[in-house]
Amino acid sequence: MTRTRSSLVHQAGYALKNPRKIMPHLRRLSRDTWLRLRTRDHVSYYRAVMKDDAARSPEGAVGSHSHRRWLAMGQMQFDYLVEHGLKPECRMLEIGCGNLRAGRLFVDYLHTGNYYGLDISPDILMAAQDTLVAHGLRDKLPHLTPVRDLRFAFLPDEHFDVVHAHSVFSHSPIEVIDECFAHVGRVMKPHAWFDFTFDRTEGKEHHVLREDFYYRTETLVALAARHGLDAVFMEDWEQLPHKQSKIRVTRRS
Repeated sequence: MTRTRSSLVHQAGYALKNPRKIMPHLRRLSRDTWLRLRTRDHVSYYRAVMKDDAARSPEGAVGSHSHRRWLAMGQMQFDYLVEHGLKPECRMLEIGCGNLRAGRLFVDYLHTGNYYGLDISPDILMAAQDTLVAHGLRDKLPHLTPVRDLRFAFLPDEHFDVVHAHSVFSHSPIEVIDECFAHVGRVMKPHAWFDFTFDRTEGKEHHVLREDFYYRTETLVALAARHGLDAVFMEDWEQLPHKQSKIRVTRRS
């Protein structure tokens, strides 16, 4: 947790231990350089990243390098939320829903019309539509909406019981997270909760190619507090087979 993955020392050591990953990293570096020149902000940049990744593999674009892993990761997210309070009658907002890796399970479990999925990538949302068809979920009437920011301006006040963002803040600069915290409380019911994962470091905060961002827990807890939100580190999530950590946010009474 204390490594700075953007340092040349770390990258050189990693390359020596993982020679097969050198070429994929160089391709990412080349793409990063190209997209930096062609995009105006982080959302535009990452939308272009997702477009490129989704064209190769929608499941790979959301971080699953095999269908078996895609299924397992979705199941793990679903099981955790159900164990921690998600009920069929809940109205749920999923930020960064991707191609419904976990969303397909939420859609099936929740009452008809109670799932709202947002993503900055229209390409991955088209893949999400394919997932709905493949799993016979059209009659559950989920809401799938492309967005250009995390202001939630089109959503009503105090509408959601549960908000969920898996592997979103791990790809977000701090200003994007700040924007989310500034607005998410408005769409949450008074007793709602918001679970999100993030790449945790106990050392220097850093990013790799603007695609992977590493934060200290106290940074995100303090940022949430500035927007009237209480944040709790979810220790039991750390026992699960996932490299990211999880925080739960609630509205301050």
